[in-house]
Order: sequence, then C-alpha cells, then structure tokens
Amino acid sequence: MSQVNRREVLTTGGQWALLMALAGLSPARAEPAPAVRLGDPEPFSFDALRQRAKDLAAKPYVAPAAAPSIVGDVDFDAAQKIKFRADRELFPNGPGACPVRLFHVDKYNQLPVRINELSDGVARQLIYSADSFDYKDPEFASKLPADLGYSGFRVMDGRGKDTDWLAFQGASYFRTSGEDNQYGASARGIAINTAMPEPEEFPRFVEFWLEQPKGDAALITVYALLDGPSVSGAYKFTATKTRVPVMDVSAEIFARTNIDRVGIAPLTSMFWYGENDRRYATDWRPEIHDSDGLAMWTGADEHIWRPLINSELVRTNSFLDKNPKGFGLMQRDRDFAKYEDDGAFYNKRPGIWVEPVGEWGEGAVQLVEIPTDDEIHDNIVAYWVPKEAVRAGDELHFGYKLYWQNDEPNPPINIGRVVATYTGSGGVPGARRREDLFKRKFVIDFTGGPLDNMQQRFDVEPVVTHSRGRVDNAYVVKVVGTDRWRALFDLTTEGSDPIDLRCYLRLGDETLTETWLYQWIPAKT
Repeated sequence: MSQVNRREVLTTGGQWALLMALAGLSPARAEPAPAVRLGDPEPFSFDALRQRAKDLAAKPYVAPAAAPSIVGDVDFDAAQKIKFRADRELFPNGPGACPVRLFHVDKYNQLPVRINELSDGVARQLIYSADSFDYKDPEFASKLPADLGYSGFRVMDGRGKDTDWLAFQGASYFRTSGEDNQYGASARGIAINTAMPEPEEFPRFVEFWLEQPKGDAALITVYALLDGPSVSGAYKFTATKTRVPVMDVSAEIFARTNIDRVGIAPLTSMFWYGENDRRYATDWRPEIHDSDGLAMWTGADEHIWRPLINSELVRTNSFLDKNPKGFGLMQRDRDFAKYEDDGAFYNKRPGIWVEPVGEWGEGAVQLVEIPTDDEIHDNIVAYWVPKEAVRAGDELHFGYKLYWQNDEPNPPINIGRVVATYTGSGGVPGARRREDLFKRKFVIDFTGGPLDNMQQRFDVEPVVTHSRGRVDNAYVVKVVGTDRWRALFDLTTEGSDPIDLRCYLRLGDETLTETWLYQWIPAKT
C-alpha cells in the first residue's frame, strides 16, 4: 500500500486528504468545456468479464510498464495543485445523483487504470486528456506525457457537491466516507500472502466499468478486472448511500499460481494506541486509531470482541469458524473526549462490517497486527481465509455485503457488549506487595442487553480462561451511576510470550455478554 502521511491528511478537516487533493474542484466556468472524450463502443457483460479474467489467469502474468519518472515528482504538494475540472464529470446531469470525477496519477499511485462508461450493455473508454485537469504550474504540466491516464475515480455526494463518498484508487483499495462523512479504514479486492515470509502481493484493479445510474438515487454499479502475479478476477460492486454506505460485492477469483495465503474481503485500518495499552503512546492525544477492535459473529452464533493491540512484532491470529455470519474492524469508542482531535476526527471514523452471502464453509477470520510508532501507517488487516489451500487453476466465488457505519448492522440486543478495556499494574492500588510486580490487572466494561437497568448485585461472575499464567482476584461490580458492569481480574505470569485471554459475564446458567478476547504481550524482562 502506498505510504500516505496521515499527518498531512489531518489538515483537511478529517477527509481523506489525498483523494481530495488529487481530484479536487475548480470553480465553475462561464463557458462549459466538452465532456471527457469517449472511445469506440464495445459490448460488455459480467459473464464476458468473468471469462476474460479466467482466460487471463491461464496465461503468464505480464507486469505493467513502469510509469514515467516524472510521475514520481507528483508528491503531495504537487498533487494539491492539480485539480480535476468539475465540468468534465461523468454523469453530471443524472439521471442518478452521483457524478464521478477522476484521479490524476501521482507519486503514490503511479500506474494508470482504464476506466469505461457503461450504459445498456455498451462500454466506451474514458480517453485521457490533460485538459481534464487544471494545473497551477503550467511549466510542470508541459513536461507530463500526453498519455498519462487516470489512476482511479471518486463518486461525489451529489450534483454540484464538492465532497465525495466513495473512491477507488491504488492496487485494489477502495473506501467510503461512512455515515459521518469521514474517511478512515479501507477495503481491498483481495489480500495475497499478507504477513508471510515472502513479500506481500498487491494485485491491481486494472480496468473499471462505471454503469450509468438508472434512477435519481445515490447508487452506482462498478465492475472491475483484477490482475496480479498469482490471481486474476472479475468483480461487481453495487454501492448505495442513504443513511450509511452499503456495498454488495460479487468476486470471481482465478488462481494463476499456488498461493500460500488468500485473504477474502480484506479490511485495512490503523491502530497506534488506545485505553487498553498506552505503552506506545508518545503523543499528547489520549487515543489514536481508526478502529479499536475486531468484531465477529460466528457460525455457531457466538459474538466476539477482540480489542486491537500494538506490539514490537508482527502478530497474526486466526479465529477458526464455519460459515461465519459476519466480521468487521469497528470503532466502538465514539466519544470525542477520548481522542481530542478536531482535525482527524477519529471519533467519526467508520467501521467496516463484512456480511457473507451464502455459505463460506470452513476457514478462519485472520487478524494481522503490525507494529507502528505513528498514525501515518495502516498497520491492521483482517480477512477471511478459506480452509482449503488454493492451487493454480482453482476458482473462488464469494459474495458479501460491506456496511460502512459506526456500529454493526445487526448488533445483538439480548446480550451485553464490551465498551472499554483497560490494563494496568496488578494488585490492590495503594497496597501493592512485592509479588504484585509480576501481576497485570485487566478491567473490562460491558453494557447493554440484560445488564441494562439491572440493580447492583454480587453474584454476577466473570468467566475467565487463559493460555498460561495464573488468574486471581476476579470479580464483577456495577459502575456507580451507570449501566456499565465491570469485570476485573489479575494475571500473574513470567516471560514475554503472548498470553491469550477470554472473558464473559454469567449469572447462574445465563450468559449475559459477548465474549471478550485479548492477547496480552508482557514487556520483556
């Protein structure tokens, strides 16, 4: 993934700054210019696209030509001076409510993609033209090749609007602004060999077809051809935005080679530090993250919350499942005071929830946590890994929905959920003993479901399991003046190997809450 400095992103009022910079607006012109030029008409169907992807996978991979060296000079500052002309929008007058604007190539997205307009089964290429952009530096513009091409596109919030809600740019990445109009986490078409000994592969969407909207609604259908050294694929995205953006995804994937690890419906986010572990916090802000946990709804109907962590090593955890009902990287903490950031607005970053369509069979939700010491790097990845190994010639067919919103689309109402995780020194505050030096205290707040309006009682039990060490001092109390119920326990352990923890609340034989999972990594001694 291209390394975009998030500190620059913060200067744009919280929007995905690079997207805005690379395809920004220019004032309306008195004399409207011609629309983007279109190529010759060609027939199109998804079946034909699928066959094309299959045929492509049967041939050796051909890498794209390198971009002209001058493209590397289009850094963030240079990109801000290049504005896509609003009078060259695709679908500017409807019938849909979503005009489309195009991205210039730049240092971070150097390879062009072919983009087509699609209407009634007929596709026409959008021919690149430099006069589709306003260049504030004409001398620099004169040095650019005449056939640069476009690097992607974004879908605007409405006719005449200056903001967007959906963007495709870079490898197979795409993102929406969520329900609070704030960019954050991203999705990808596929993940290949993430966190493996060999380098990760980043297949690209090399061609798009944007279907002309039929009605006056915030809806667009996008078809895409994926290609990379190990796979090719045909994709269909139907994206709508009412209160929140929702996307239906159909993926037809064809393996060109044997693949060690294939990630389906991959999600990418950032977690530097949170209230659960501030050992890596060097910034004044209380918390910094796009997502604070991985939520899972298993095929066995268990709801799980796994807070994200940052550590010194790359950590990969697999959660085995069969026919999962959903998973997502979510931002549960929505309190501005937890972040105190009125530039990045981390409290408004959307979660992304994956809802499988049909049965996905056996496999695992896999979570990868990569060390980071700043907010500029996306360091969290989550995806589904099928149980069966993928070999050359295999075909994978997956359908799913993506919900870009603040909460899970169908949160459980009959059980409580985790709302906060804290860790600190173990023992009794103010009365710690020498042996407490090896203890770590874990504090988990639950709320909702049967916990709401429950009066204080002392027979609610924290059910705690752990992979090693010793757990003691476990109990549950209701937090005074709230509907939160707090589980507390101490973990005593030695060494620096990770410890896996589980906890949920129980009253007699009744399970009151979802399951909290955690991986504690003790400091090296």
